[in-house]
Amino acid sequence: MKSEKLRILVTGANGLLGQKLVNALKRDPEVELFASGKGESRLPKAWDGSYHWISIDVSDKGQVENAFAEIQPHTLIHTAAMTQVDDCEKDKEGCWNANVIAVANLVAAAEVYQTHFVHVSTDFIFDGENGPYTEDADPNPVNFYGWSKLAAERLVMKAKTPWAIARTILVYGIAQDMSRSNIILWVKKSLEQGKTIQVVNDQWRTPTLAEDLADGCILIAKKGATGVFNISGKDLLTPYQMAVMTADYFGLDKGLIQESNSRLFTQPAKRPPKTGFIIDKAVRDLGYAPKSFSDGIGILAKQLILAES
Repeated sequence: MKSEKLRILVTGANGLLGQKLVNALKRDPEVELFASGKGESRLPKAWDGSYHWISIDVSDKGQVENAFAEIQPHTLIHTAAMTQVDDCEKDKEGCWNANVIAVANLVAAAEVYQTHFVHVSTDFIFDGENGPYTEDADPNPVNFYGWSKLAAERLVMKAKTPWAIARTILVYGIAQDMSRSNIILWVKKSLEQGKTIQVVNDQWRTPTLAEDLADGCILIAKKGATGVFNISGKDLLTPYQMAVMTADYFGLDKGLIQESNSRLFTQPAKRPPKTGFIIDKAVRDLGYAPKSFSDGIGILAKQLILAES
């Protein structure tokens, strides 16, 4: 007999957002939690026993079908993706498999069990010419990563099962066994080492604390909400402003931060200049309440102290 609890399956559970979701849901008495990723769990050992681990390569249709037959999830929160923008530009086939083929496999399985499909997407579906954006703005990606995520969104929108899309921007935070850094950690480490850093002042984003994004996804899941929701931070900032705020918080030398612009950087993938999200819909319909960027730095700082103790 399947339990009467809400069965939630989280893909990409080893990643930053995945770990925050598992941490938030693992002790929820209303939820039976299934966490998944490629290979073995890299989640903290202290969490063992509070969730079920299932190894799935979501780009493998057979593995996805088998997992859904076993779990029959009420809700899927799909966080697994290839998100390194330059890597996507250099490995388009790998990007398409991870970001589009995987979604096609999950949509097909979700339709069989009428699973509520909560899909995490990105501001990079937009060209950055008219940000910040509402949910109904017209997409126009400027790089392959953006095109892959837009293709995935279109698959989700056509799904014959309840669906929601949570679009987010520049997620930051810390987690166990992290495979990549973020702007706060990079700035802090560089300035502590006395390095001069160049940070662009001609791109704008609404950076998102990982815990806030997890909360937004959980609100969508628990409310059974459908449609598109902007789930990001509320402060529209340039990376240069973020770097200065980080230096101020940690009492580091701001003189080492040099203003630059994106034309001086050569990267395989083009970036949209000004994105950012208007989050009024999520605040109104979901009760979403993100932290300010300065509060987010403080939360991350406390987590760093705990991690080092």
